[in-house]
Amino acid sequence: MARKLPKKDVAIIGLGWTGSIVANELTDEGLDVVAIERGPWRDAPTDYPTTFDQDELRYRIRHELFLRPAQLTFTFRNKMSEQALPIRSWGAFMPMNGVGGGGVHWNAETFRFLPSDFVVKTHLTQKYGANFLPADMTIQDFGVTYDDLEPHYDQFEYLCGTSGAAGNLKGQILEGGNPFEGPRSRPYPNPPQAQPFSHTLFAKAARGLGYKPFPQPSGNMSQAYVNPLGVRLGPCTYCGFCEWFGCGNYSKASPQTTILPVLVRKSNFSYRTECEVTRINVDGSGKRATGVTFVDTSGEEWEQPADLVILAAFTVFNVQLLLMSGIGKPYDPVANQGVIGRNFTHQTISDAIGFFDKEKFNFNPFIASGSIGMIIDEFNGDNFDHGPLGFVGGGYMGQVQTGGRPIQTTHVPPGTPRWGAKWKSAVRDNYLSTVTPGTGVHGSFYSYRDVYLDLDPLYRDRFGRPLMRMTIDFHDNELKQNAYLTDKFAEIIKAMGANQVVKQTRTGHYDVTDYQTTHLCGGAIMGTDPTTSALNRYLQMWDVPNLFVMGASAFPQNAGYNPTGTVGALAYWSAEAIRTQYLKNPGPLVHA
Repeated sequence: MARKLPKKDVAIIGLGWTGSIVANELTDEGLDVVAIERGPWRDAPTDYPTTFDQDELRYRIRHELFLRPAQLTFTFRNKMSEQALPIRSWGAFMPMNGVGGGGVHWNAETFRFLPSDFVVKTHLTQKYGANFLPADMTIQDFGVTYDDLEPHYDQFEYLCGTSGAAGNLKGQILEGGNPFEGPRSRPYPNPPQAQPFSHTLFAKAARGLGYKPFPQPSGNMSQAYVNPLGVRLGPCTYCGFCEWFGCGNYSKASPQTTILPVLVRKSNFSYRTECEVTRINVDGSGKRATGVTFVDTSGEEWEQPADLVILAAFTVFNVQLLLMSGIGKPYDPVANQGVIGRNFTHQTISDAIGFFDKEKFNFNPFIASGSIGMIIDEFNGDNFDHGPLGFVGGGYMGQVQTGGRPIQTTHVPPGTPRWGAKWKSAVRDNYLSTVTPGTGVHGSFYSYRDVYLDLDPLYRDRFGRPLMRMTIDFHDNELKQNAYLTDKFAEIIKAMGANQVVKQTRTGHYDVTDYQTTHLCGGAIMGTDPTTSALNRYLQMWDVPNLFVMGASAFPQNAGYNPTGTVGALAYWSAEAIRTQYLKNPGPLVHA
């Protein structure tokens, strides 16, 4: 039987970006908050000091910062007719483990979604007609608009010290920024990062083809910065060890470098690490959360009572806890009913590798940061006419080479032997003169009736709970989109002066072993209709009003941008609603 702890005002499950943001906001309101995190405590100067952090084998190959499948994994299949099997080694995505969550290892791309991304179903239907969309596509409007979230995007960017160039300042289009972005209320807190040679060459080639390139918005500091909480960040050193790695320089925005130094000093905040929450507890009516149950490292079970529960874990774990706790109606893809597990999505990513004359080009790829790059937005969202193309969606593309780490940055031209003296010679000859984007094309992944999450009927975890089952595959719409965007991207690489361009287009089935991003979205989505969404516009559960669910699990579909900026903005948006509305009158903030 679980041992009962003293009651708290708020229990937060997960201490990554969203858990940290909401905890800081609610402790400012005077509430007594506890955060419960499955993974270990992680601190910037002690866990990833510059003396050993640049270790590709440890962090990229052996996955030091990530959850071990032996601890917890998922099962995967492409089609409902197939038997799902457990994932034994992470490939397509990397579930994080520990305080800071994905904010520790991310590259720090900090985008705002396009205004049309929030009303995508309405926008596309009005422009192209309902029959233009695939019959099995289940995209929905978010229930909030860009204008709703703009102040909160601003909050997150200034917390992070985001480096960038505004393209739309209060409706005025500015040269050098993204002309397609929604209007922002003020400039980025920091100027863009300095761009290496290959990135500036890409921008020149893109301009020559009629595009308007701009620097990728970056949570890597272009200069020393003090955020609104008084936390100081240092300028990026362009070491090239950012994605998959922590940052001991305090030059990459993360919970550890922006918000936790303030939060952990508050007397009304506490945290428990290496504790696995196994259930959100509800009362007899099933309409009110009473707290959470968790298991510590010794296997002892504890109950943490709370008046308010914030679910702030990774996308799939949010959905898992809701299903395990019997909260919300599970999604049935055959009947197309239910909400928990619905509209699960990922991304559609591809590259084009450019091989250049080594006598004329030296790109020094090891000089880089996690979110450095010059990109274009002409093929994102609905910034281009989809009518003649037969698909919807899109993405940004650019030269965003984020490092030249020695183990994996060994691209060689087609026809090169895979090992031996000739392979070594080709690596040597091409290392400095090859353009190898990390994600050259970063495309959307829209939602479908047969792409979803549910509980596996066969496989169980170490606690005897069913594993989460992923049913996911690419559809024709995403494959057409990716082929079109990859061709456009390859044209720019060729215009840079490449002798040879090798396209790596997405084809066939979704491959769980081939890394794309860790941007899994959906499964507990927000919306305006409780029959097709789990959450209302404030990320509050329709069924359990004192339970709020943070993160990308709320996205009804995934846009062509990295999701973290929107995840942060939604956390601030929801926290403001809790502070200004819910605490004054606890109950539903939206009535169906």
